[in-house]
Amino acid sequence: MPPVIAALDDEADILELLRVSLQKAGYRFEGFQEAEDLYRYLAREKPSLILLDLMLQDTDGLEVCRQIRKSDELAQVPIIMLTARGDESDKVVGLELGADDYMTKPFSVKELVARIHAVLRRPGGGEAAKRISVGTLVIDVDKFEVTTEGAKVELTATEFKILQLLASRKGRVFTRDQILDFLWGNEKAVVDRTVDVHIRNLREKLGAAASLIKNIRGVGYKLEE
Repeated sequence: MPPVIAALDDEADILELLRVSLQKAGYRFEGFQEAEDLYRYLAREKPSLILLDLMLQDTDGLEVCRQIRKSDELAQVPIIMLTARGDESDKVVGLELGADDYMTKPFSVKELVARIHAVLRRPGGGEAAKRISVGTLVIDVDKFEVTTEGAKVELTATEFKILQLLASRKGRVFTRDQILDFLWGNEKAVVDRTVDVHIRNLREKLGAAASLIKNIRGVGYKLEE
């Protein structure tokens, strides 16, 4: 079955544009103009990705993002923010809440589809390790699951991918550009702090294991005991 993209946007013409474009790209689409309708849908279905407008009439899109990330069932569903806000701080707040990427309105449909492809793409080839251990941290690639000291850690798709990349070459330093290339290829997010925000979120969720992620000032990040 094709991946399902759910979208929340209070502009009917935007939803129709998304519907036509994403169905043409091979996705199934579910569009909603009100947050409550999206919540009811998410209570019974789990989409492959959520497009979330921040400027909504009935609620704040950032609050919707926060509520989705609180759900155990939906915590790892990728979220791409659609925002008319040009302020970098708004985008960083969204990333801090667990969004995986963002697009600023007006946006190119072709670029949005490319971003969706990139976010949904699962990295790793046939020779990649399926289970990686670093200290108390265990990354199960097949199950898309991370545990530390036996306790499960809920990560977003982007946080998991960053951790998987760092763990794939323990002790190797990855620059911010290399991490962005791994996540999005040529469709990089343009906020310079994107990687730093995701790393900070990762460290907060990993608890004591956060010390395994080392910041090499002026270069990037690595994972080692």
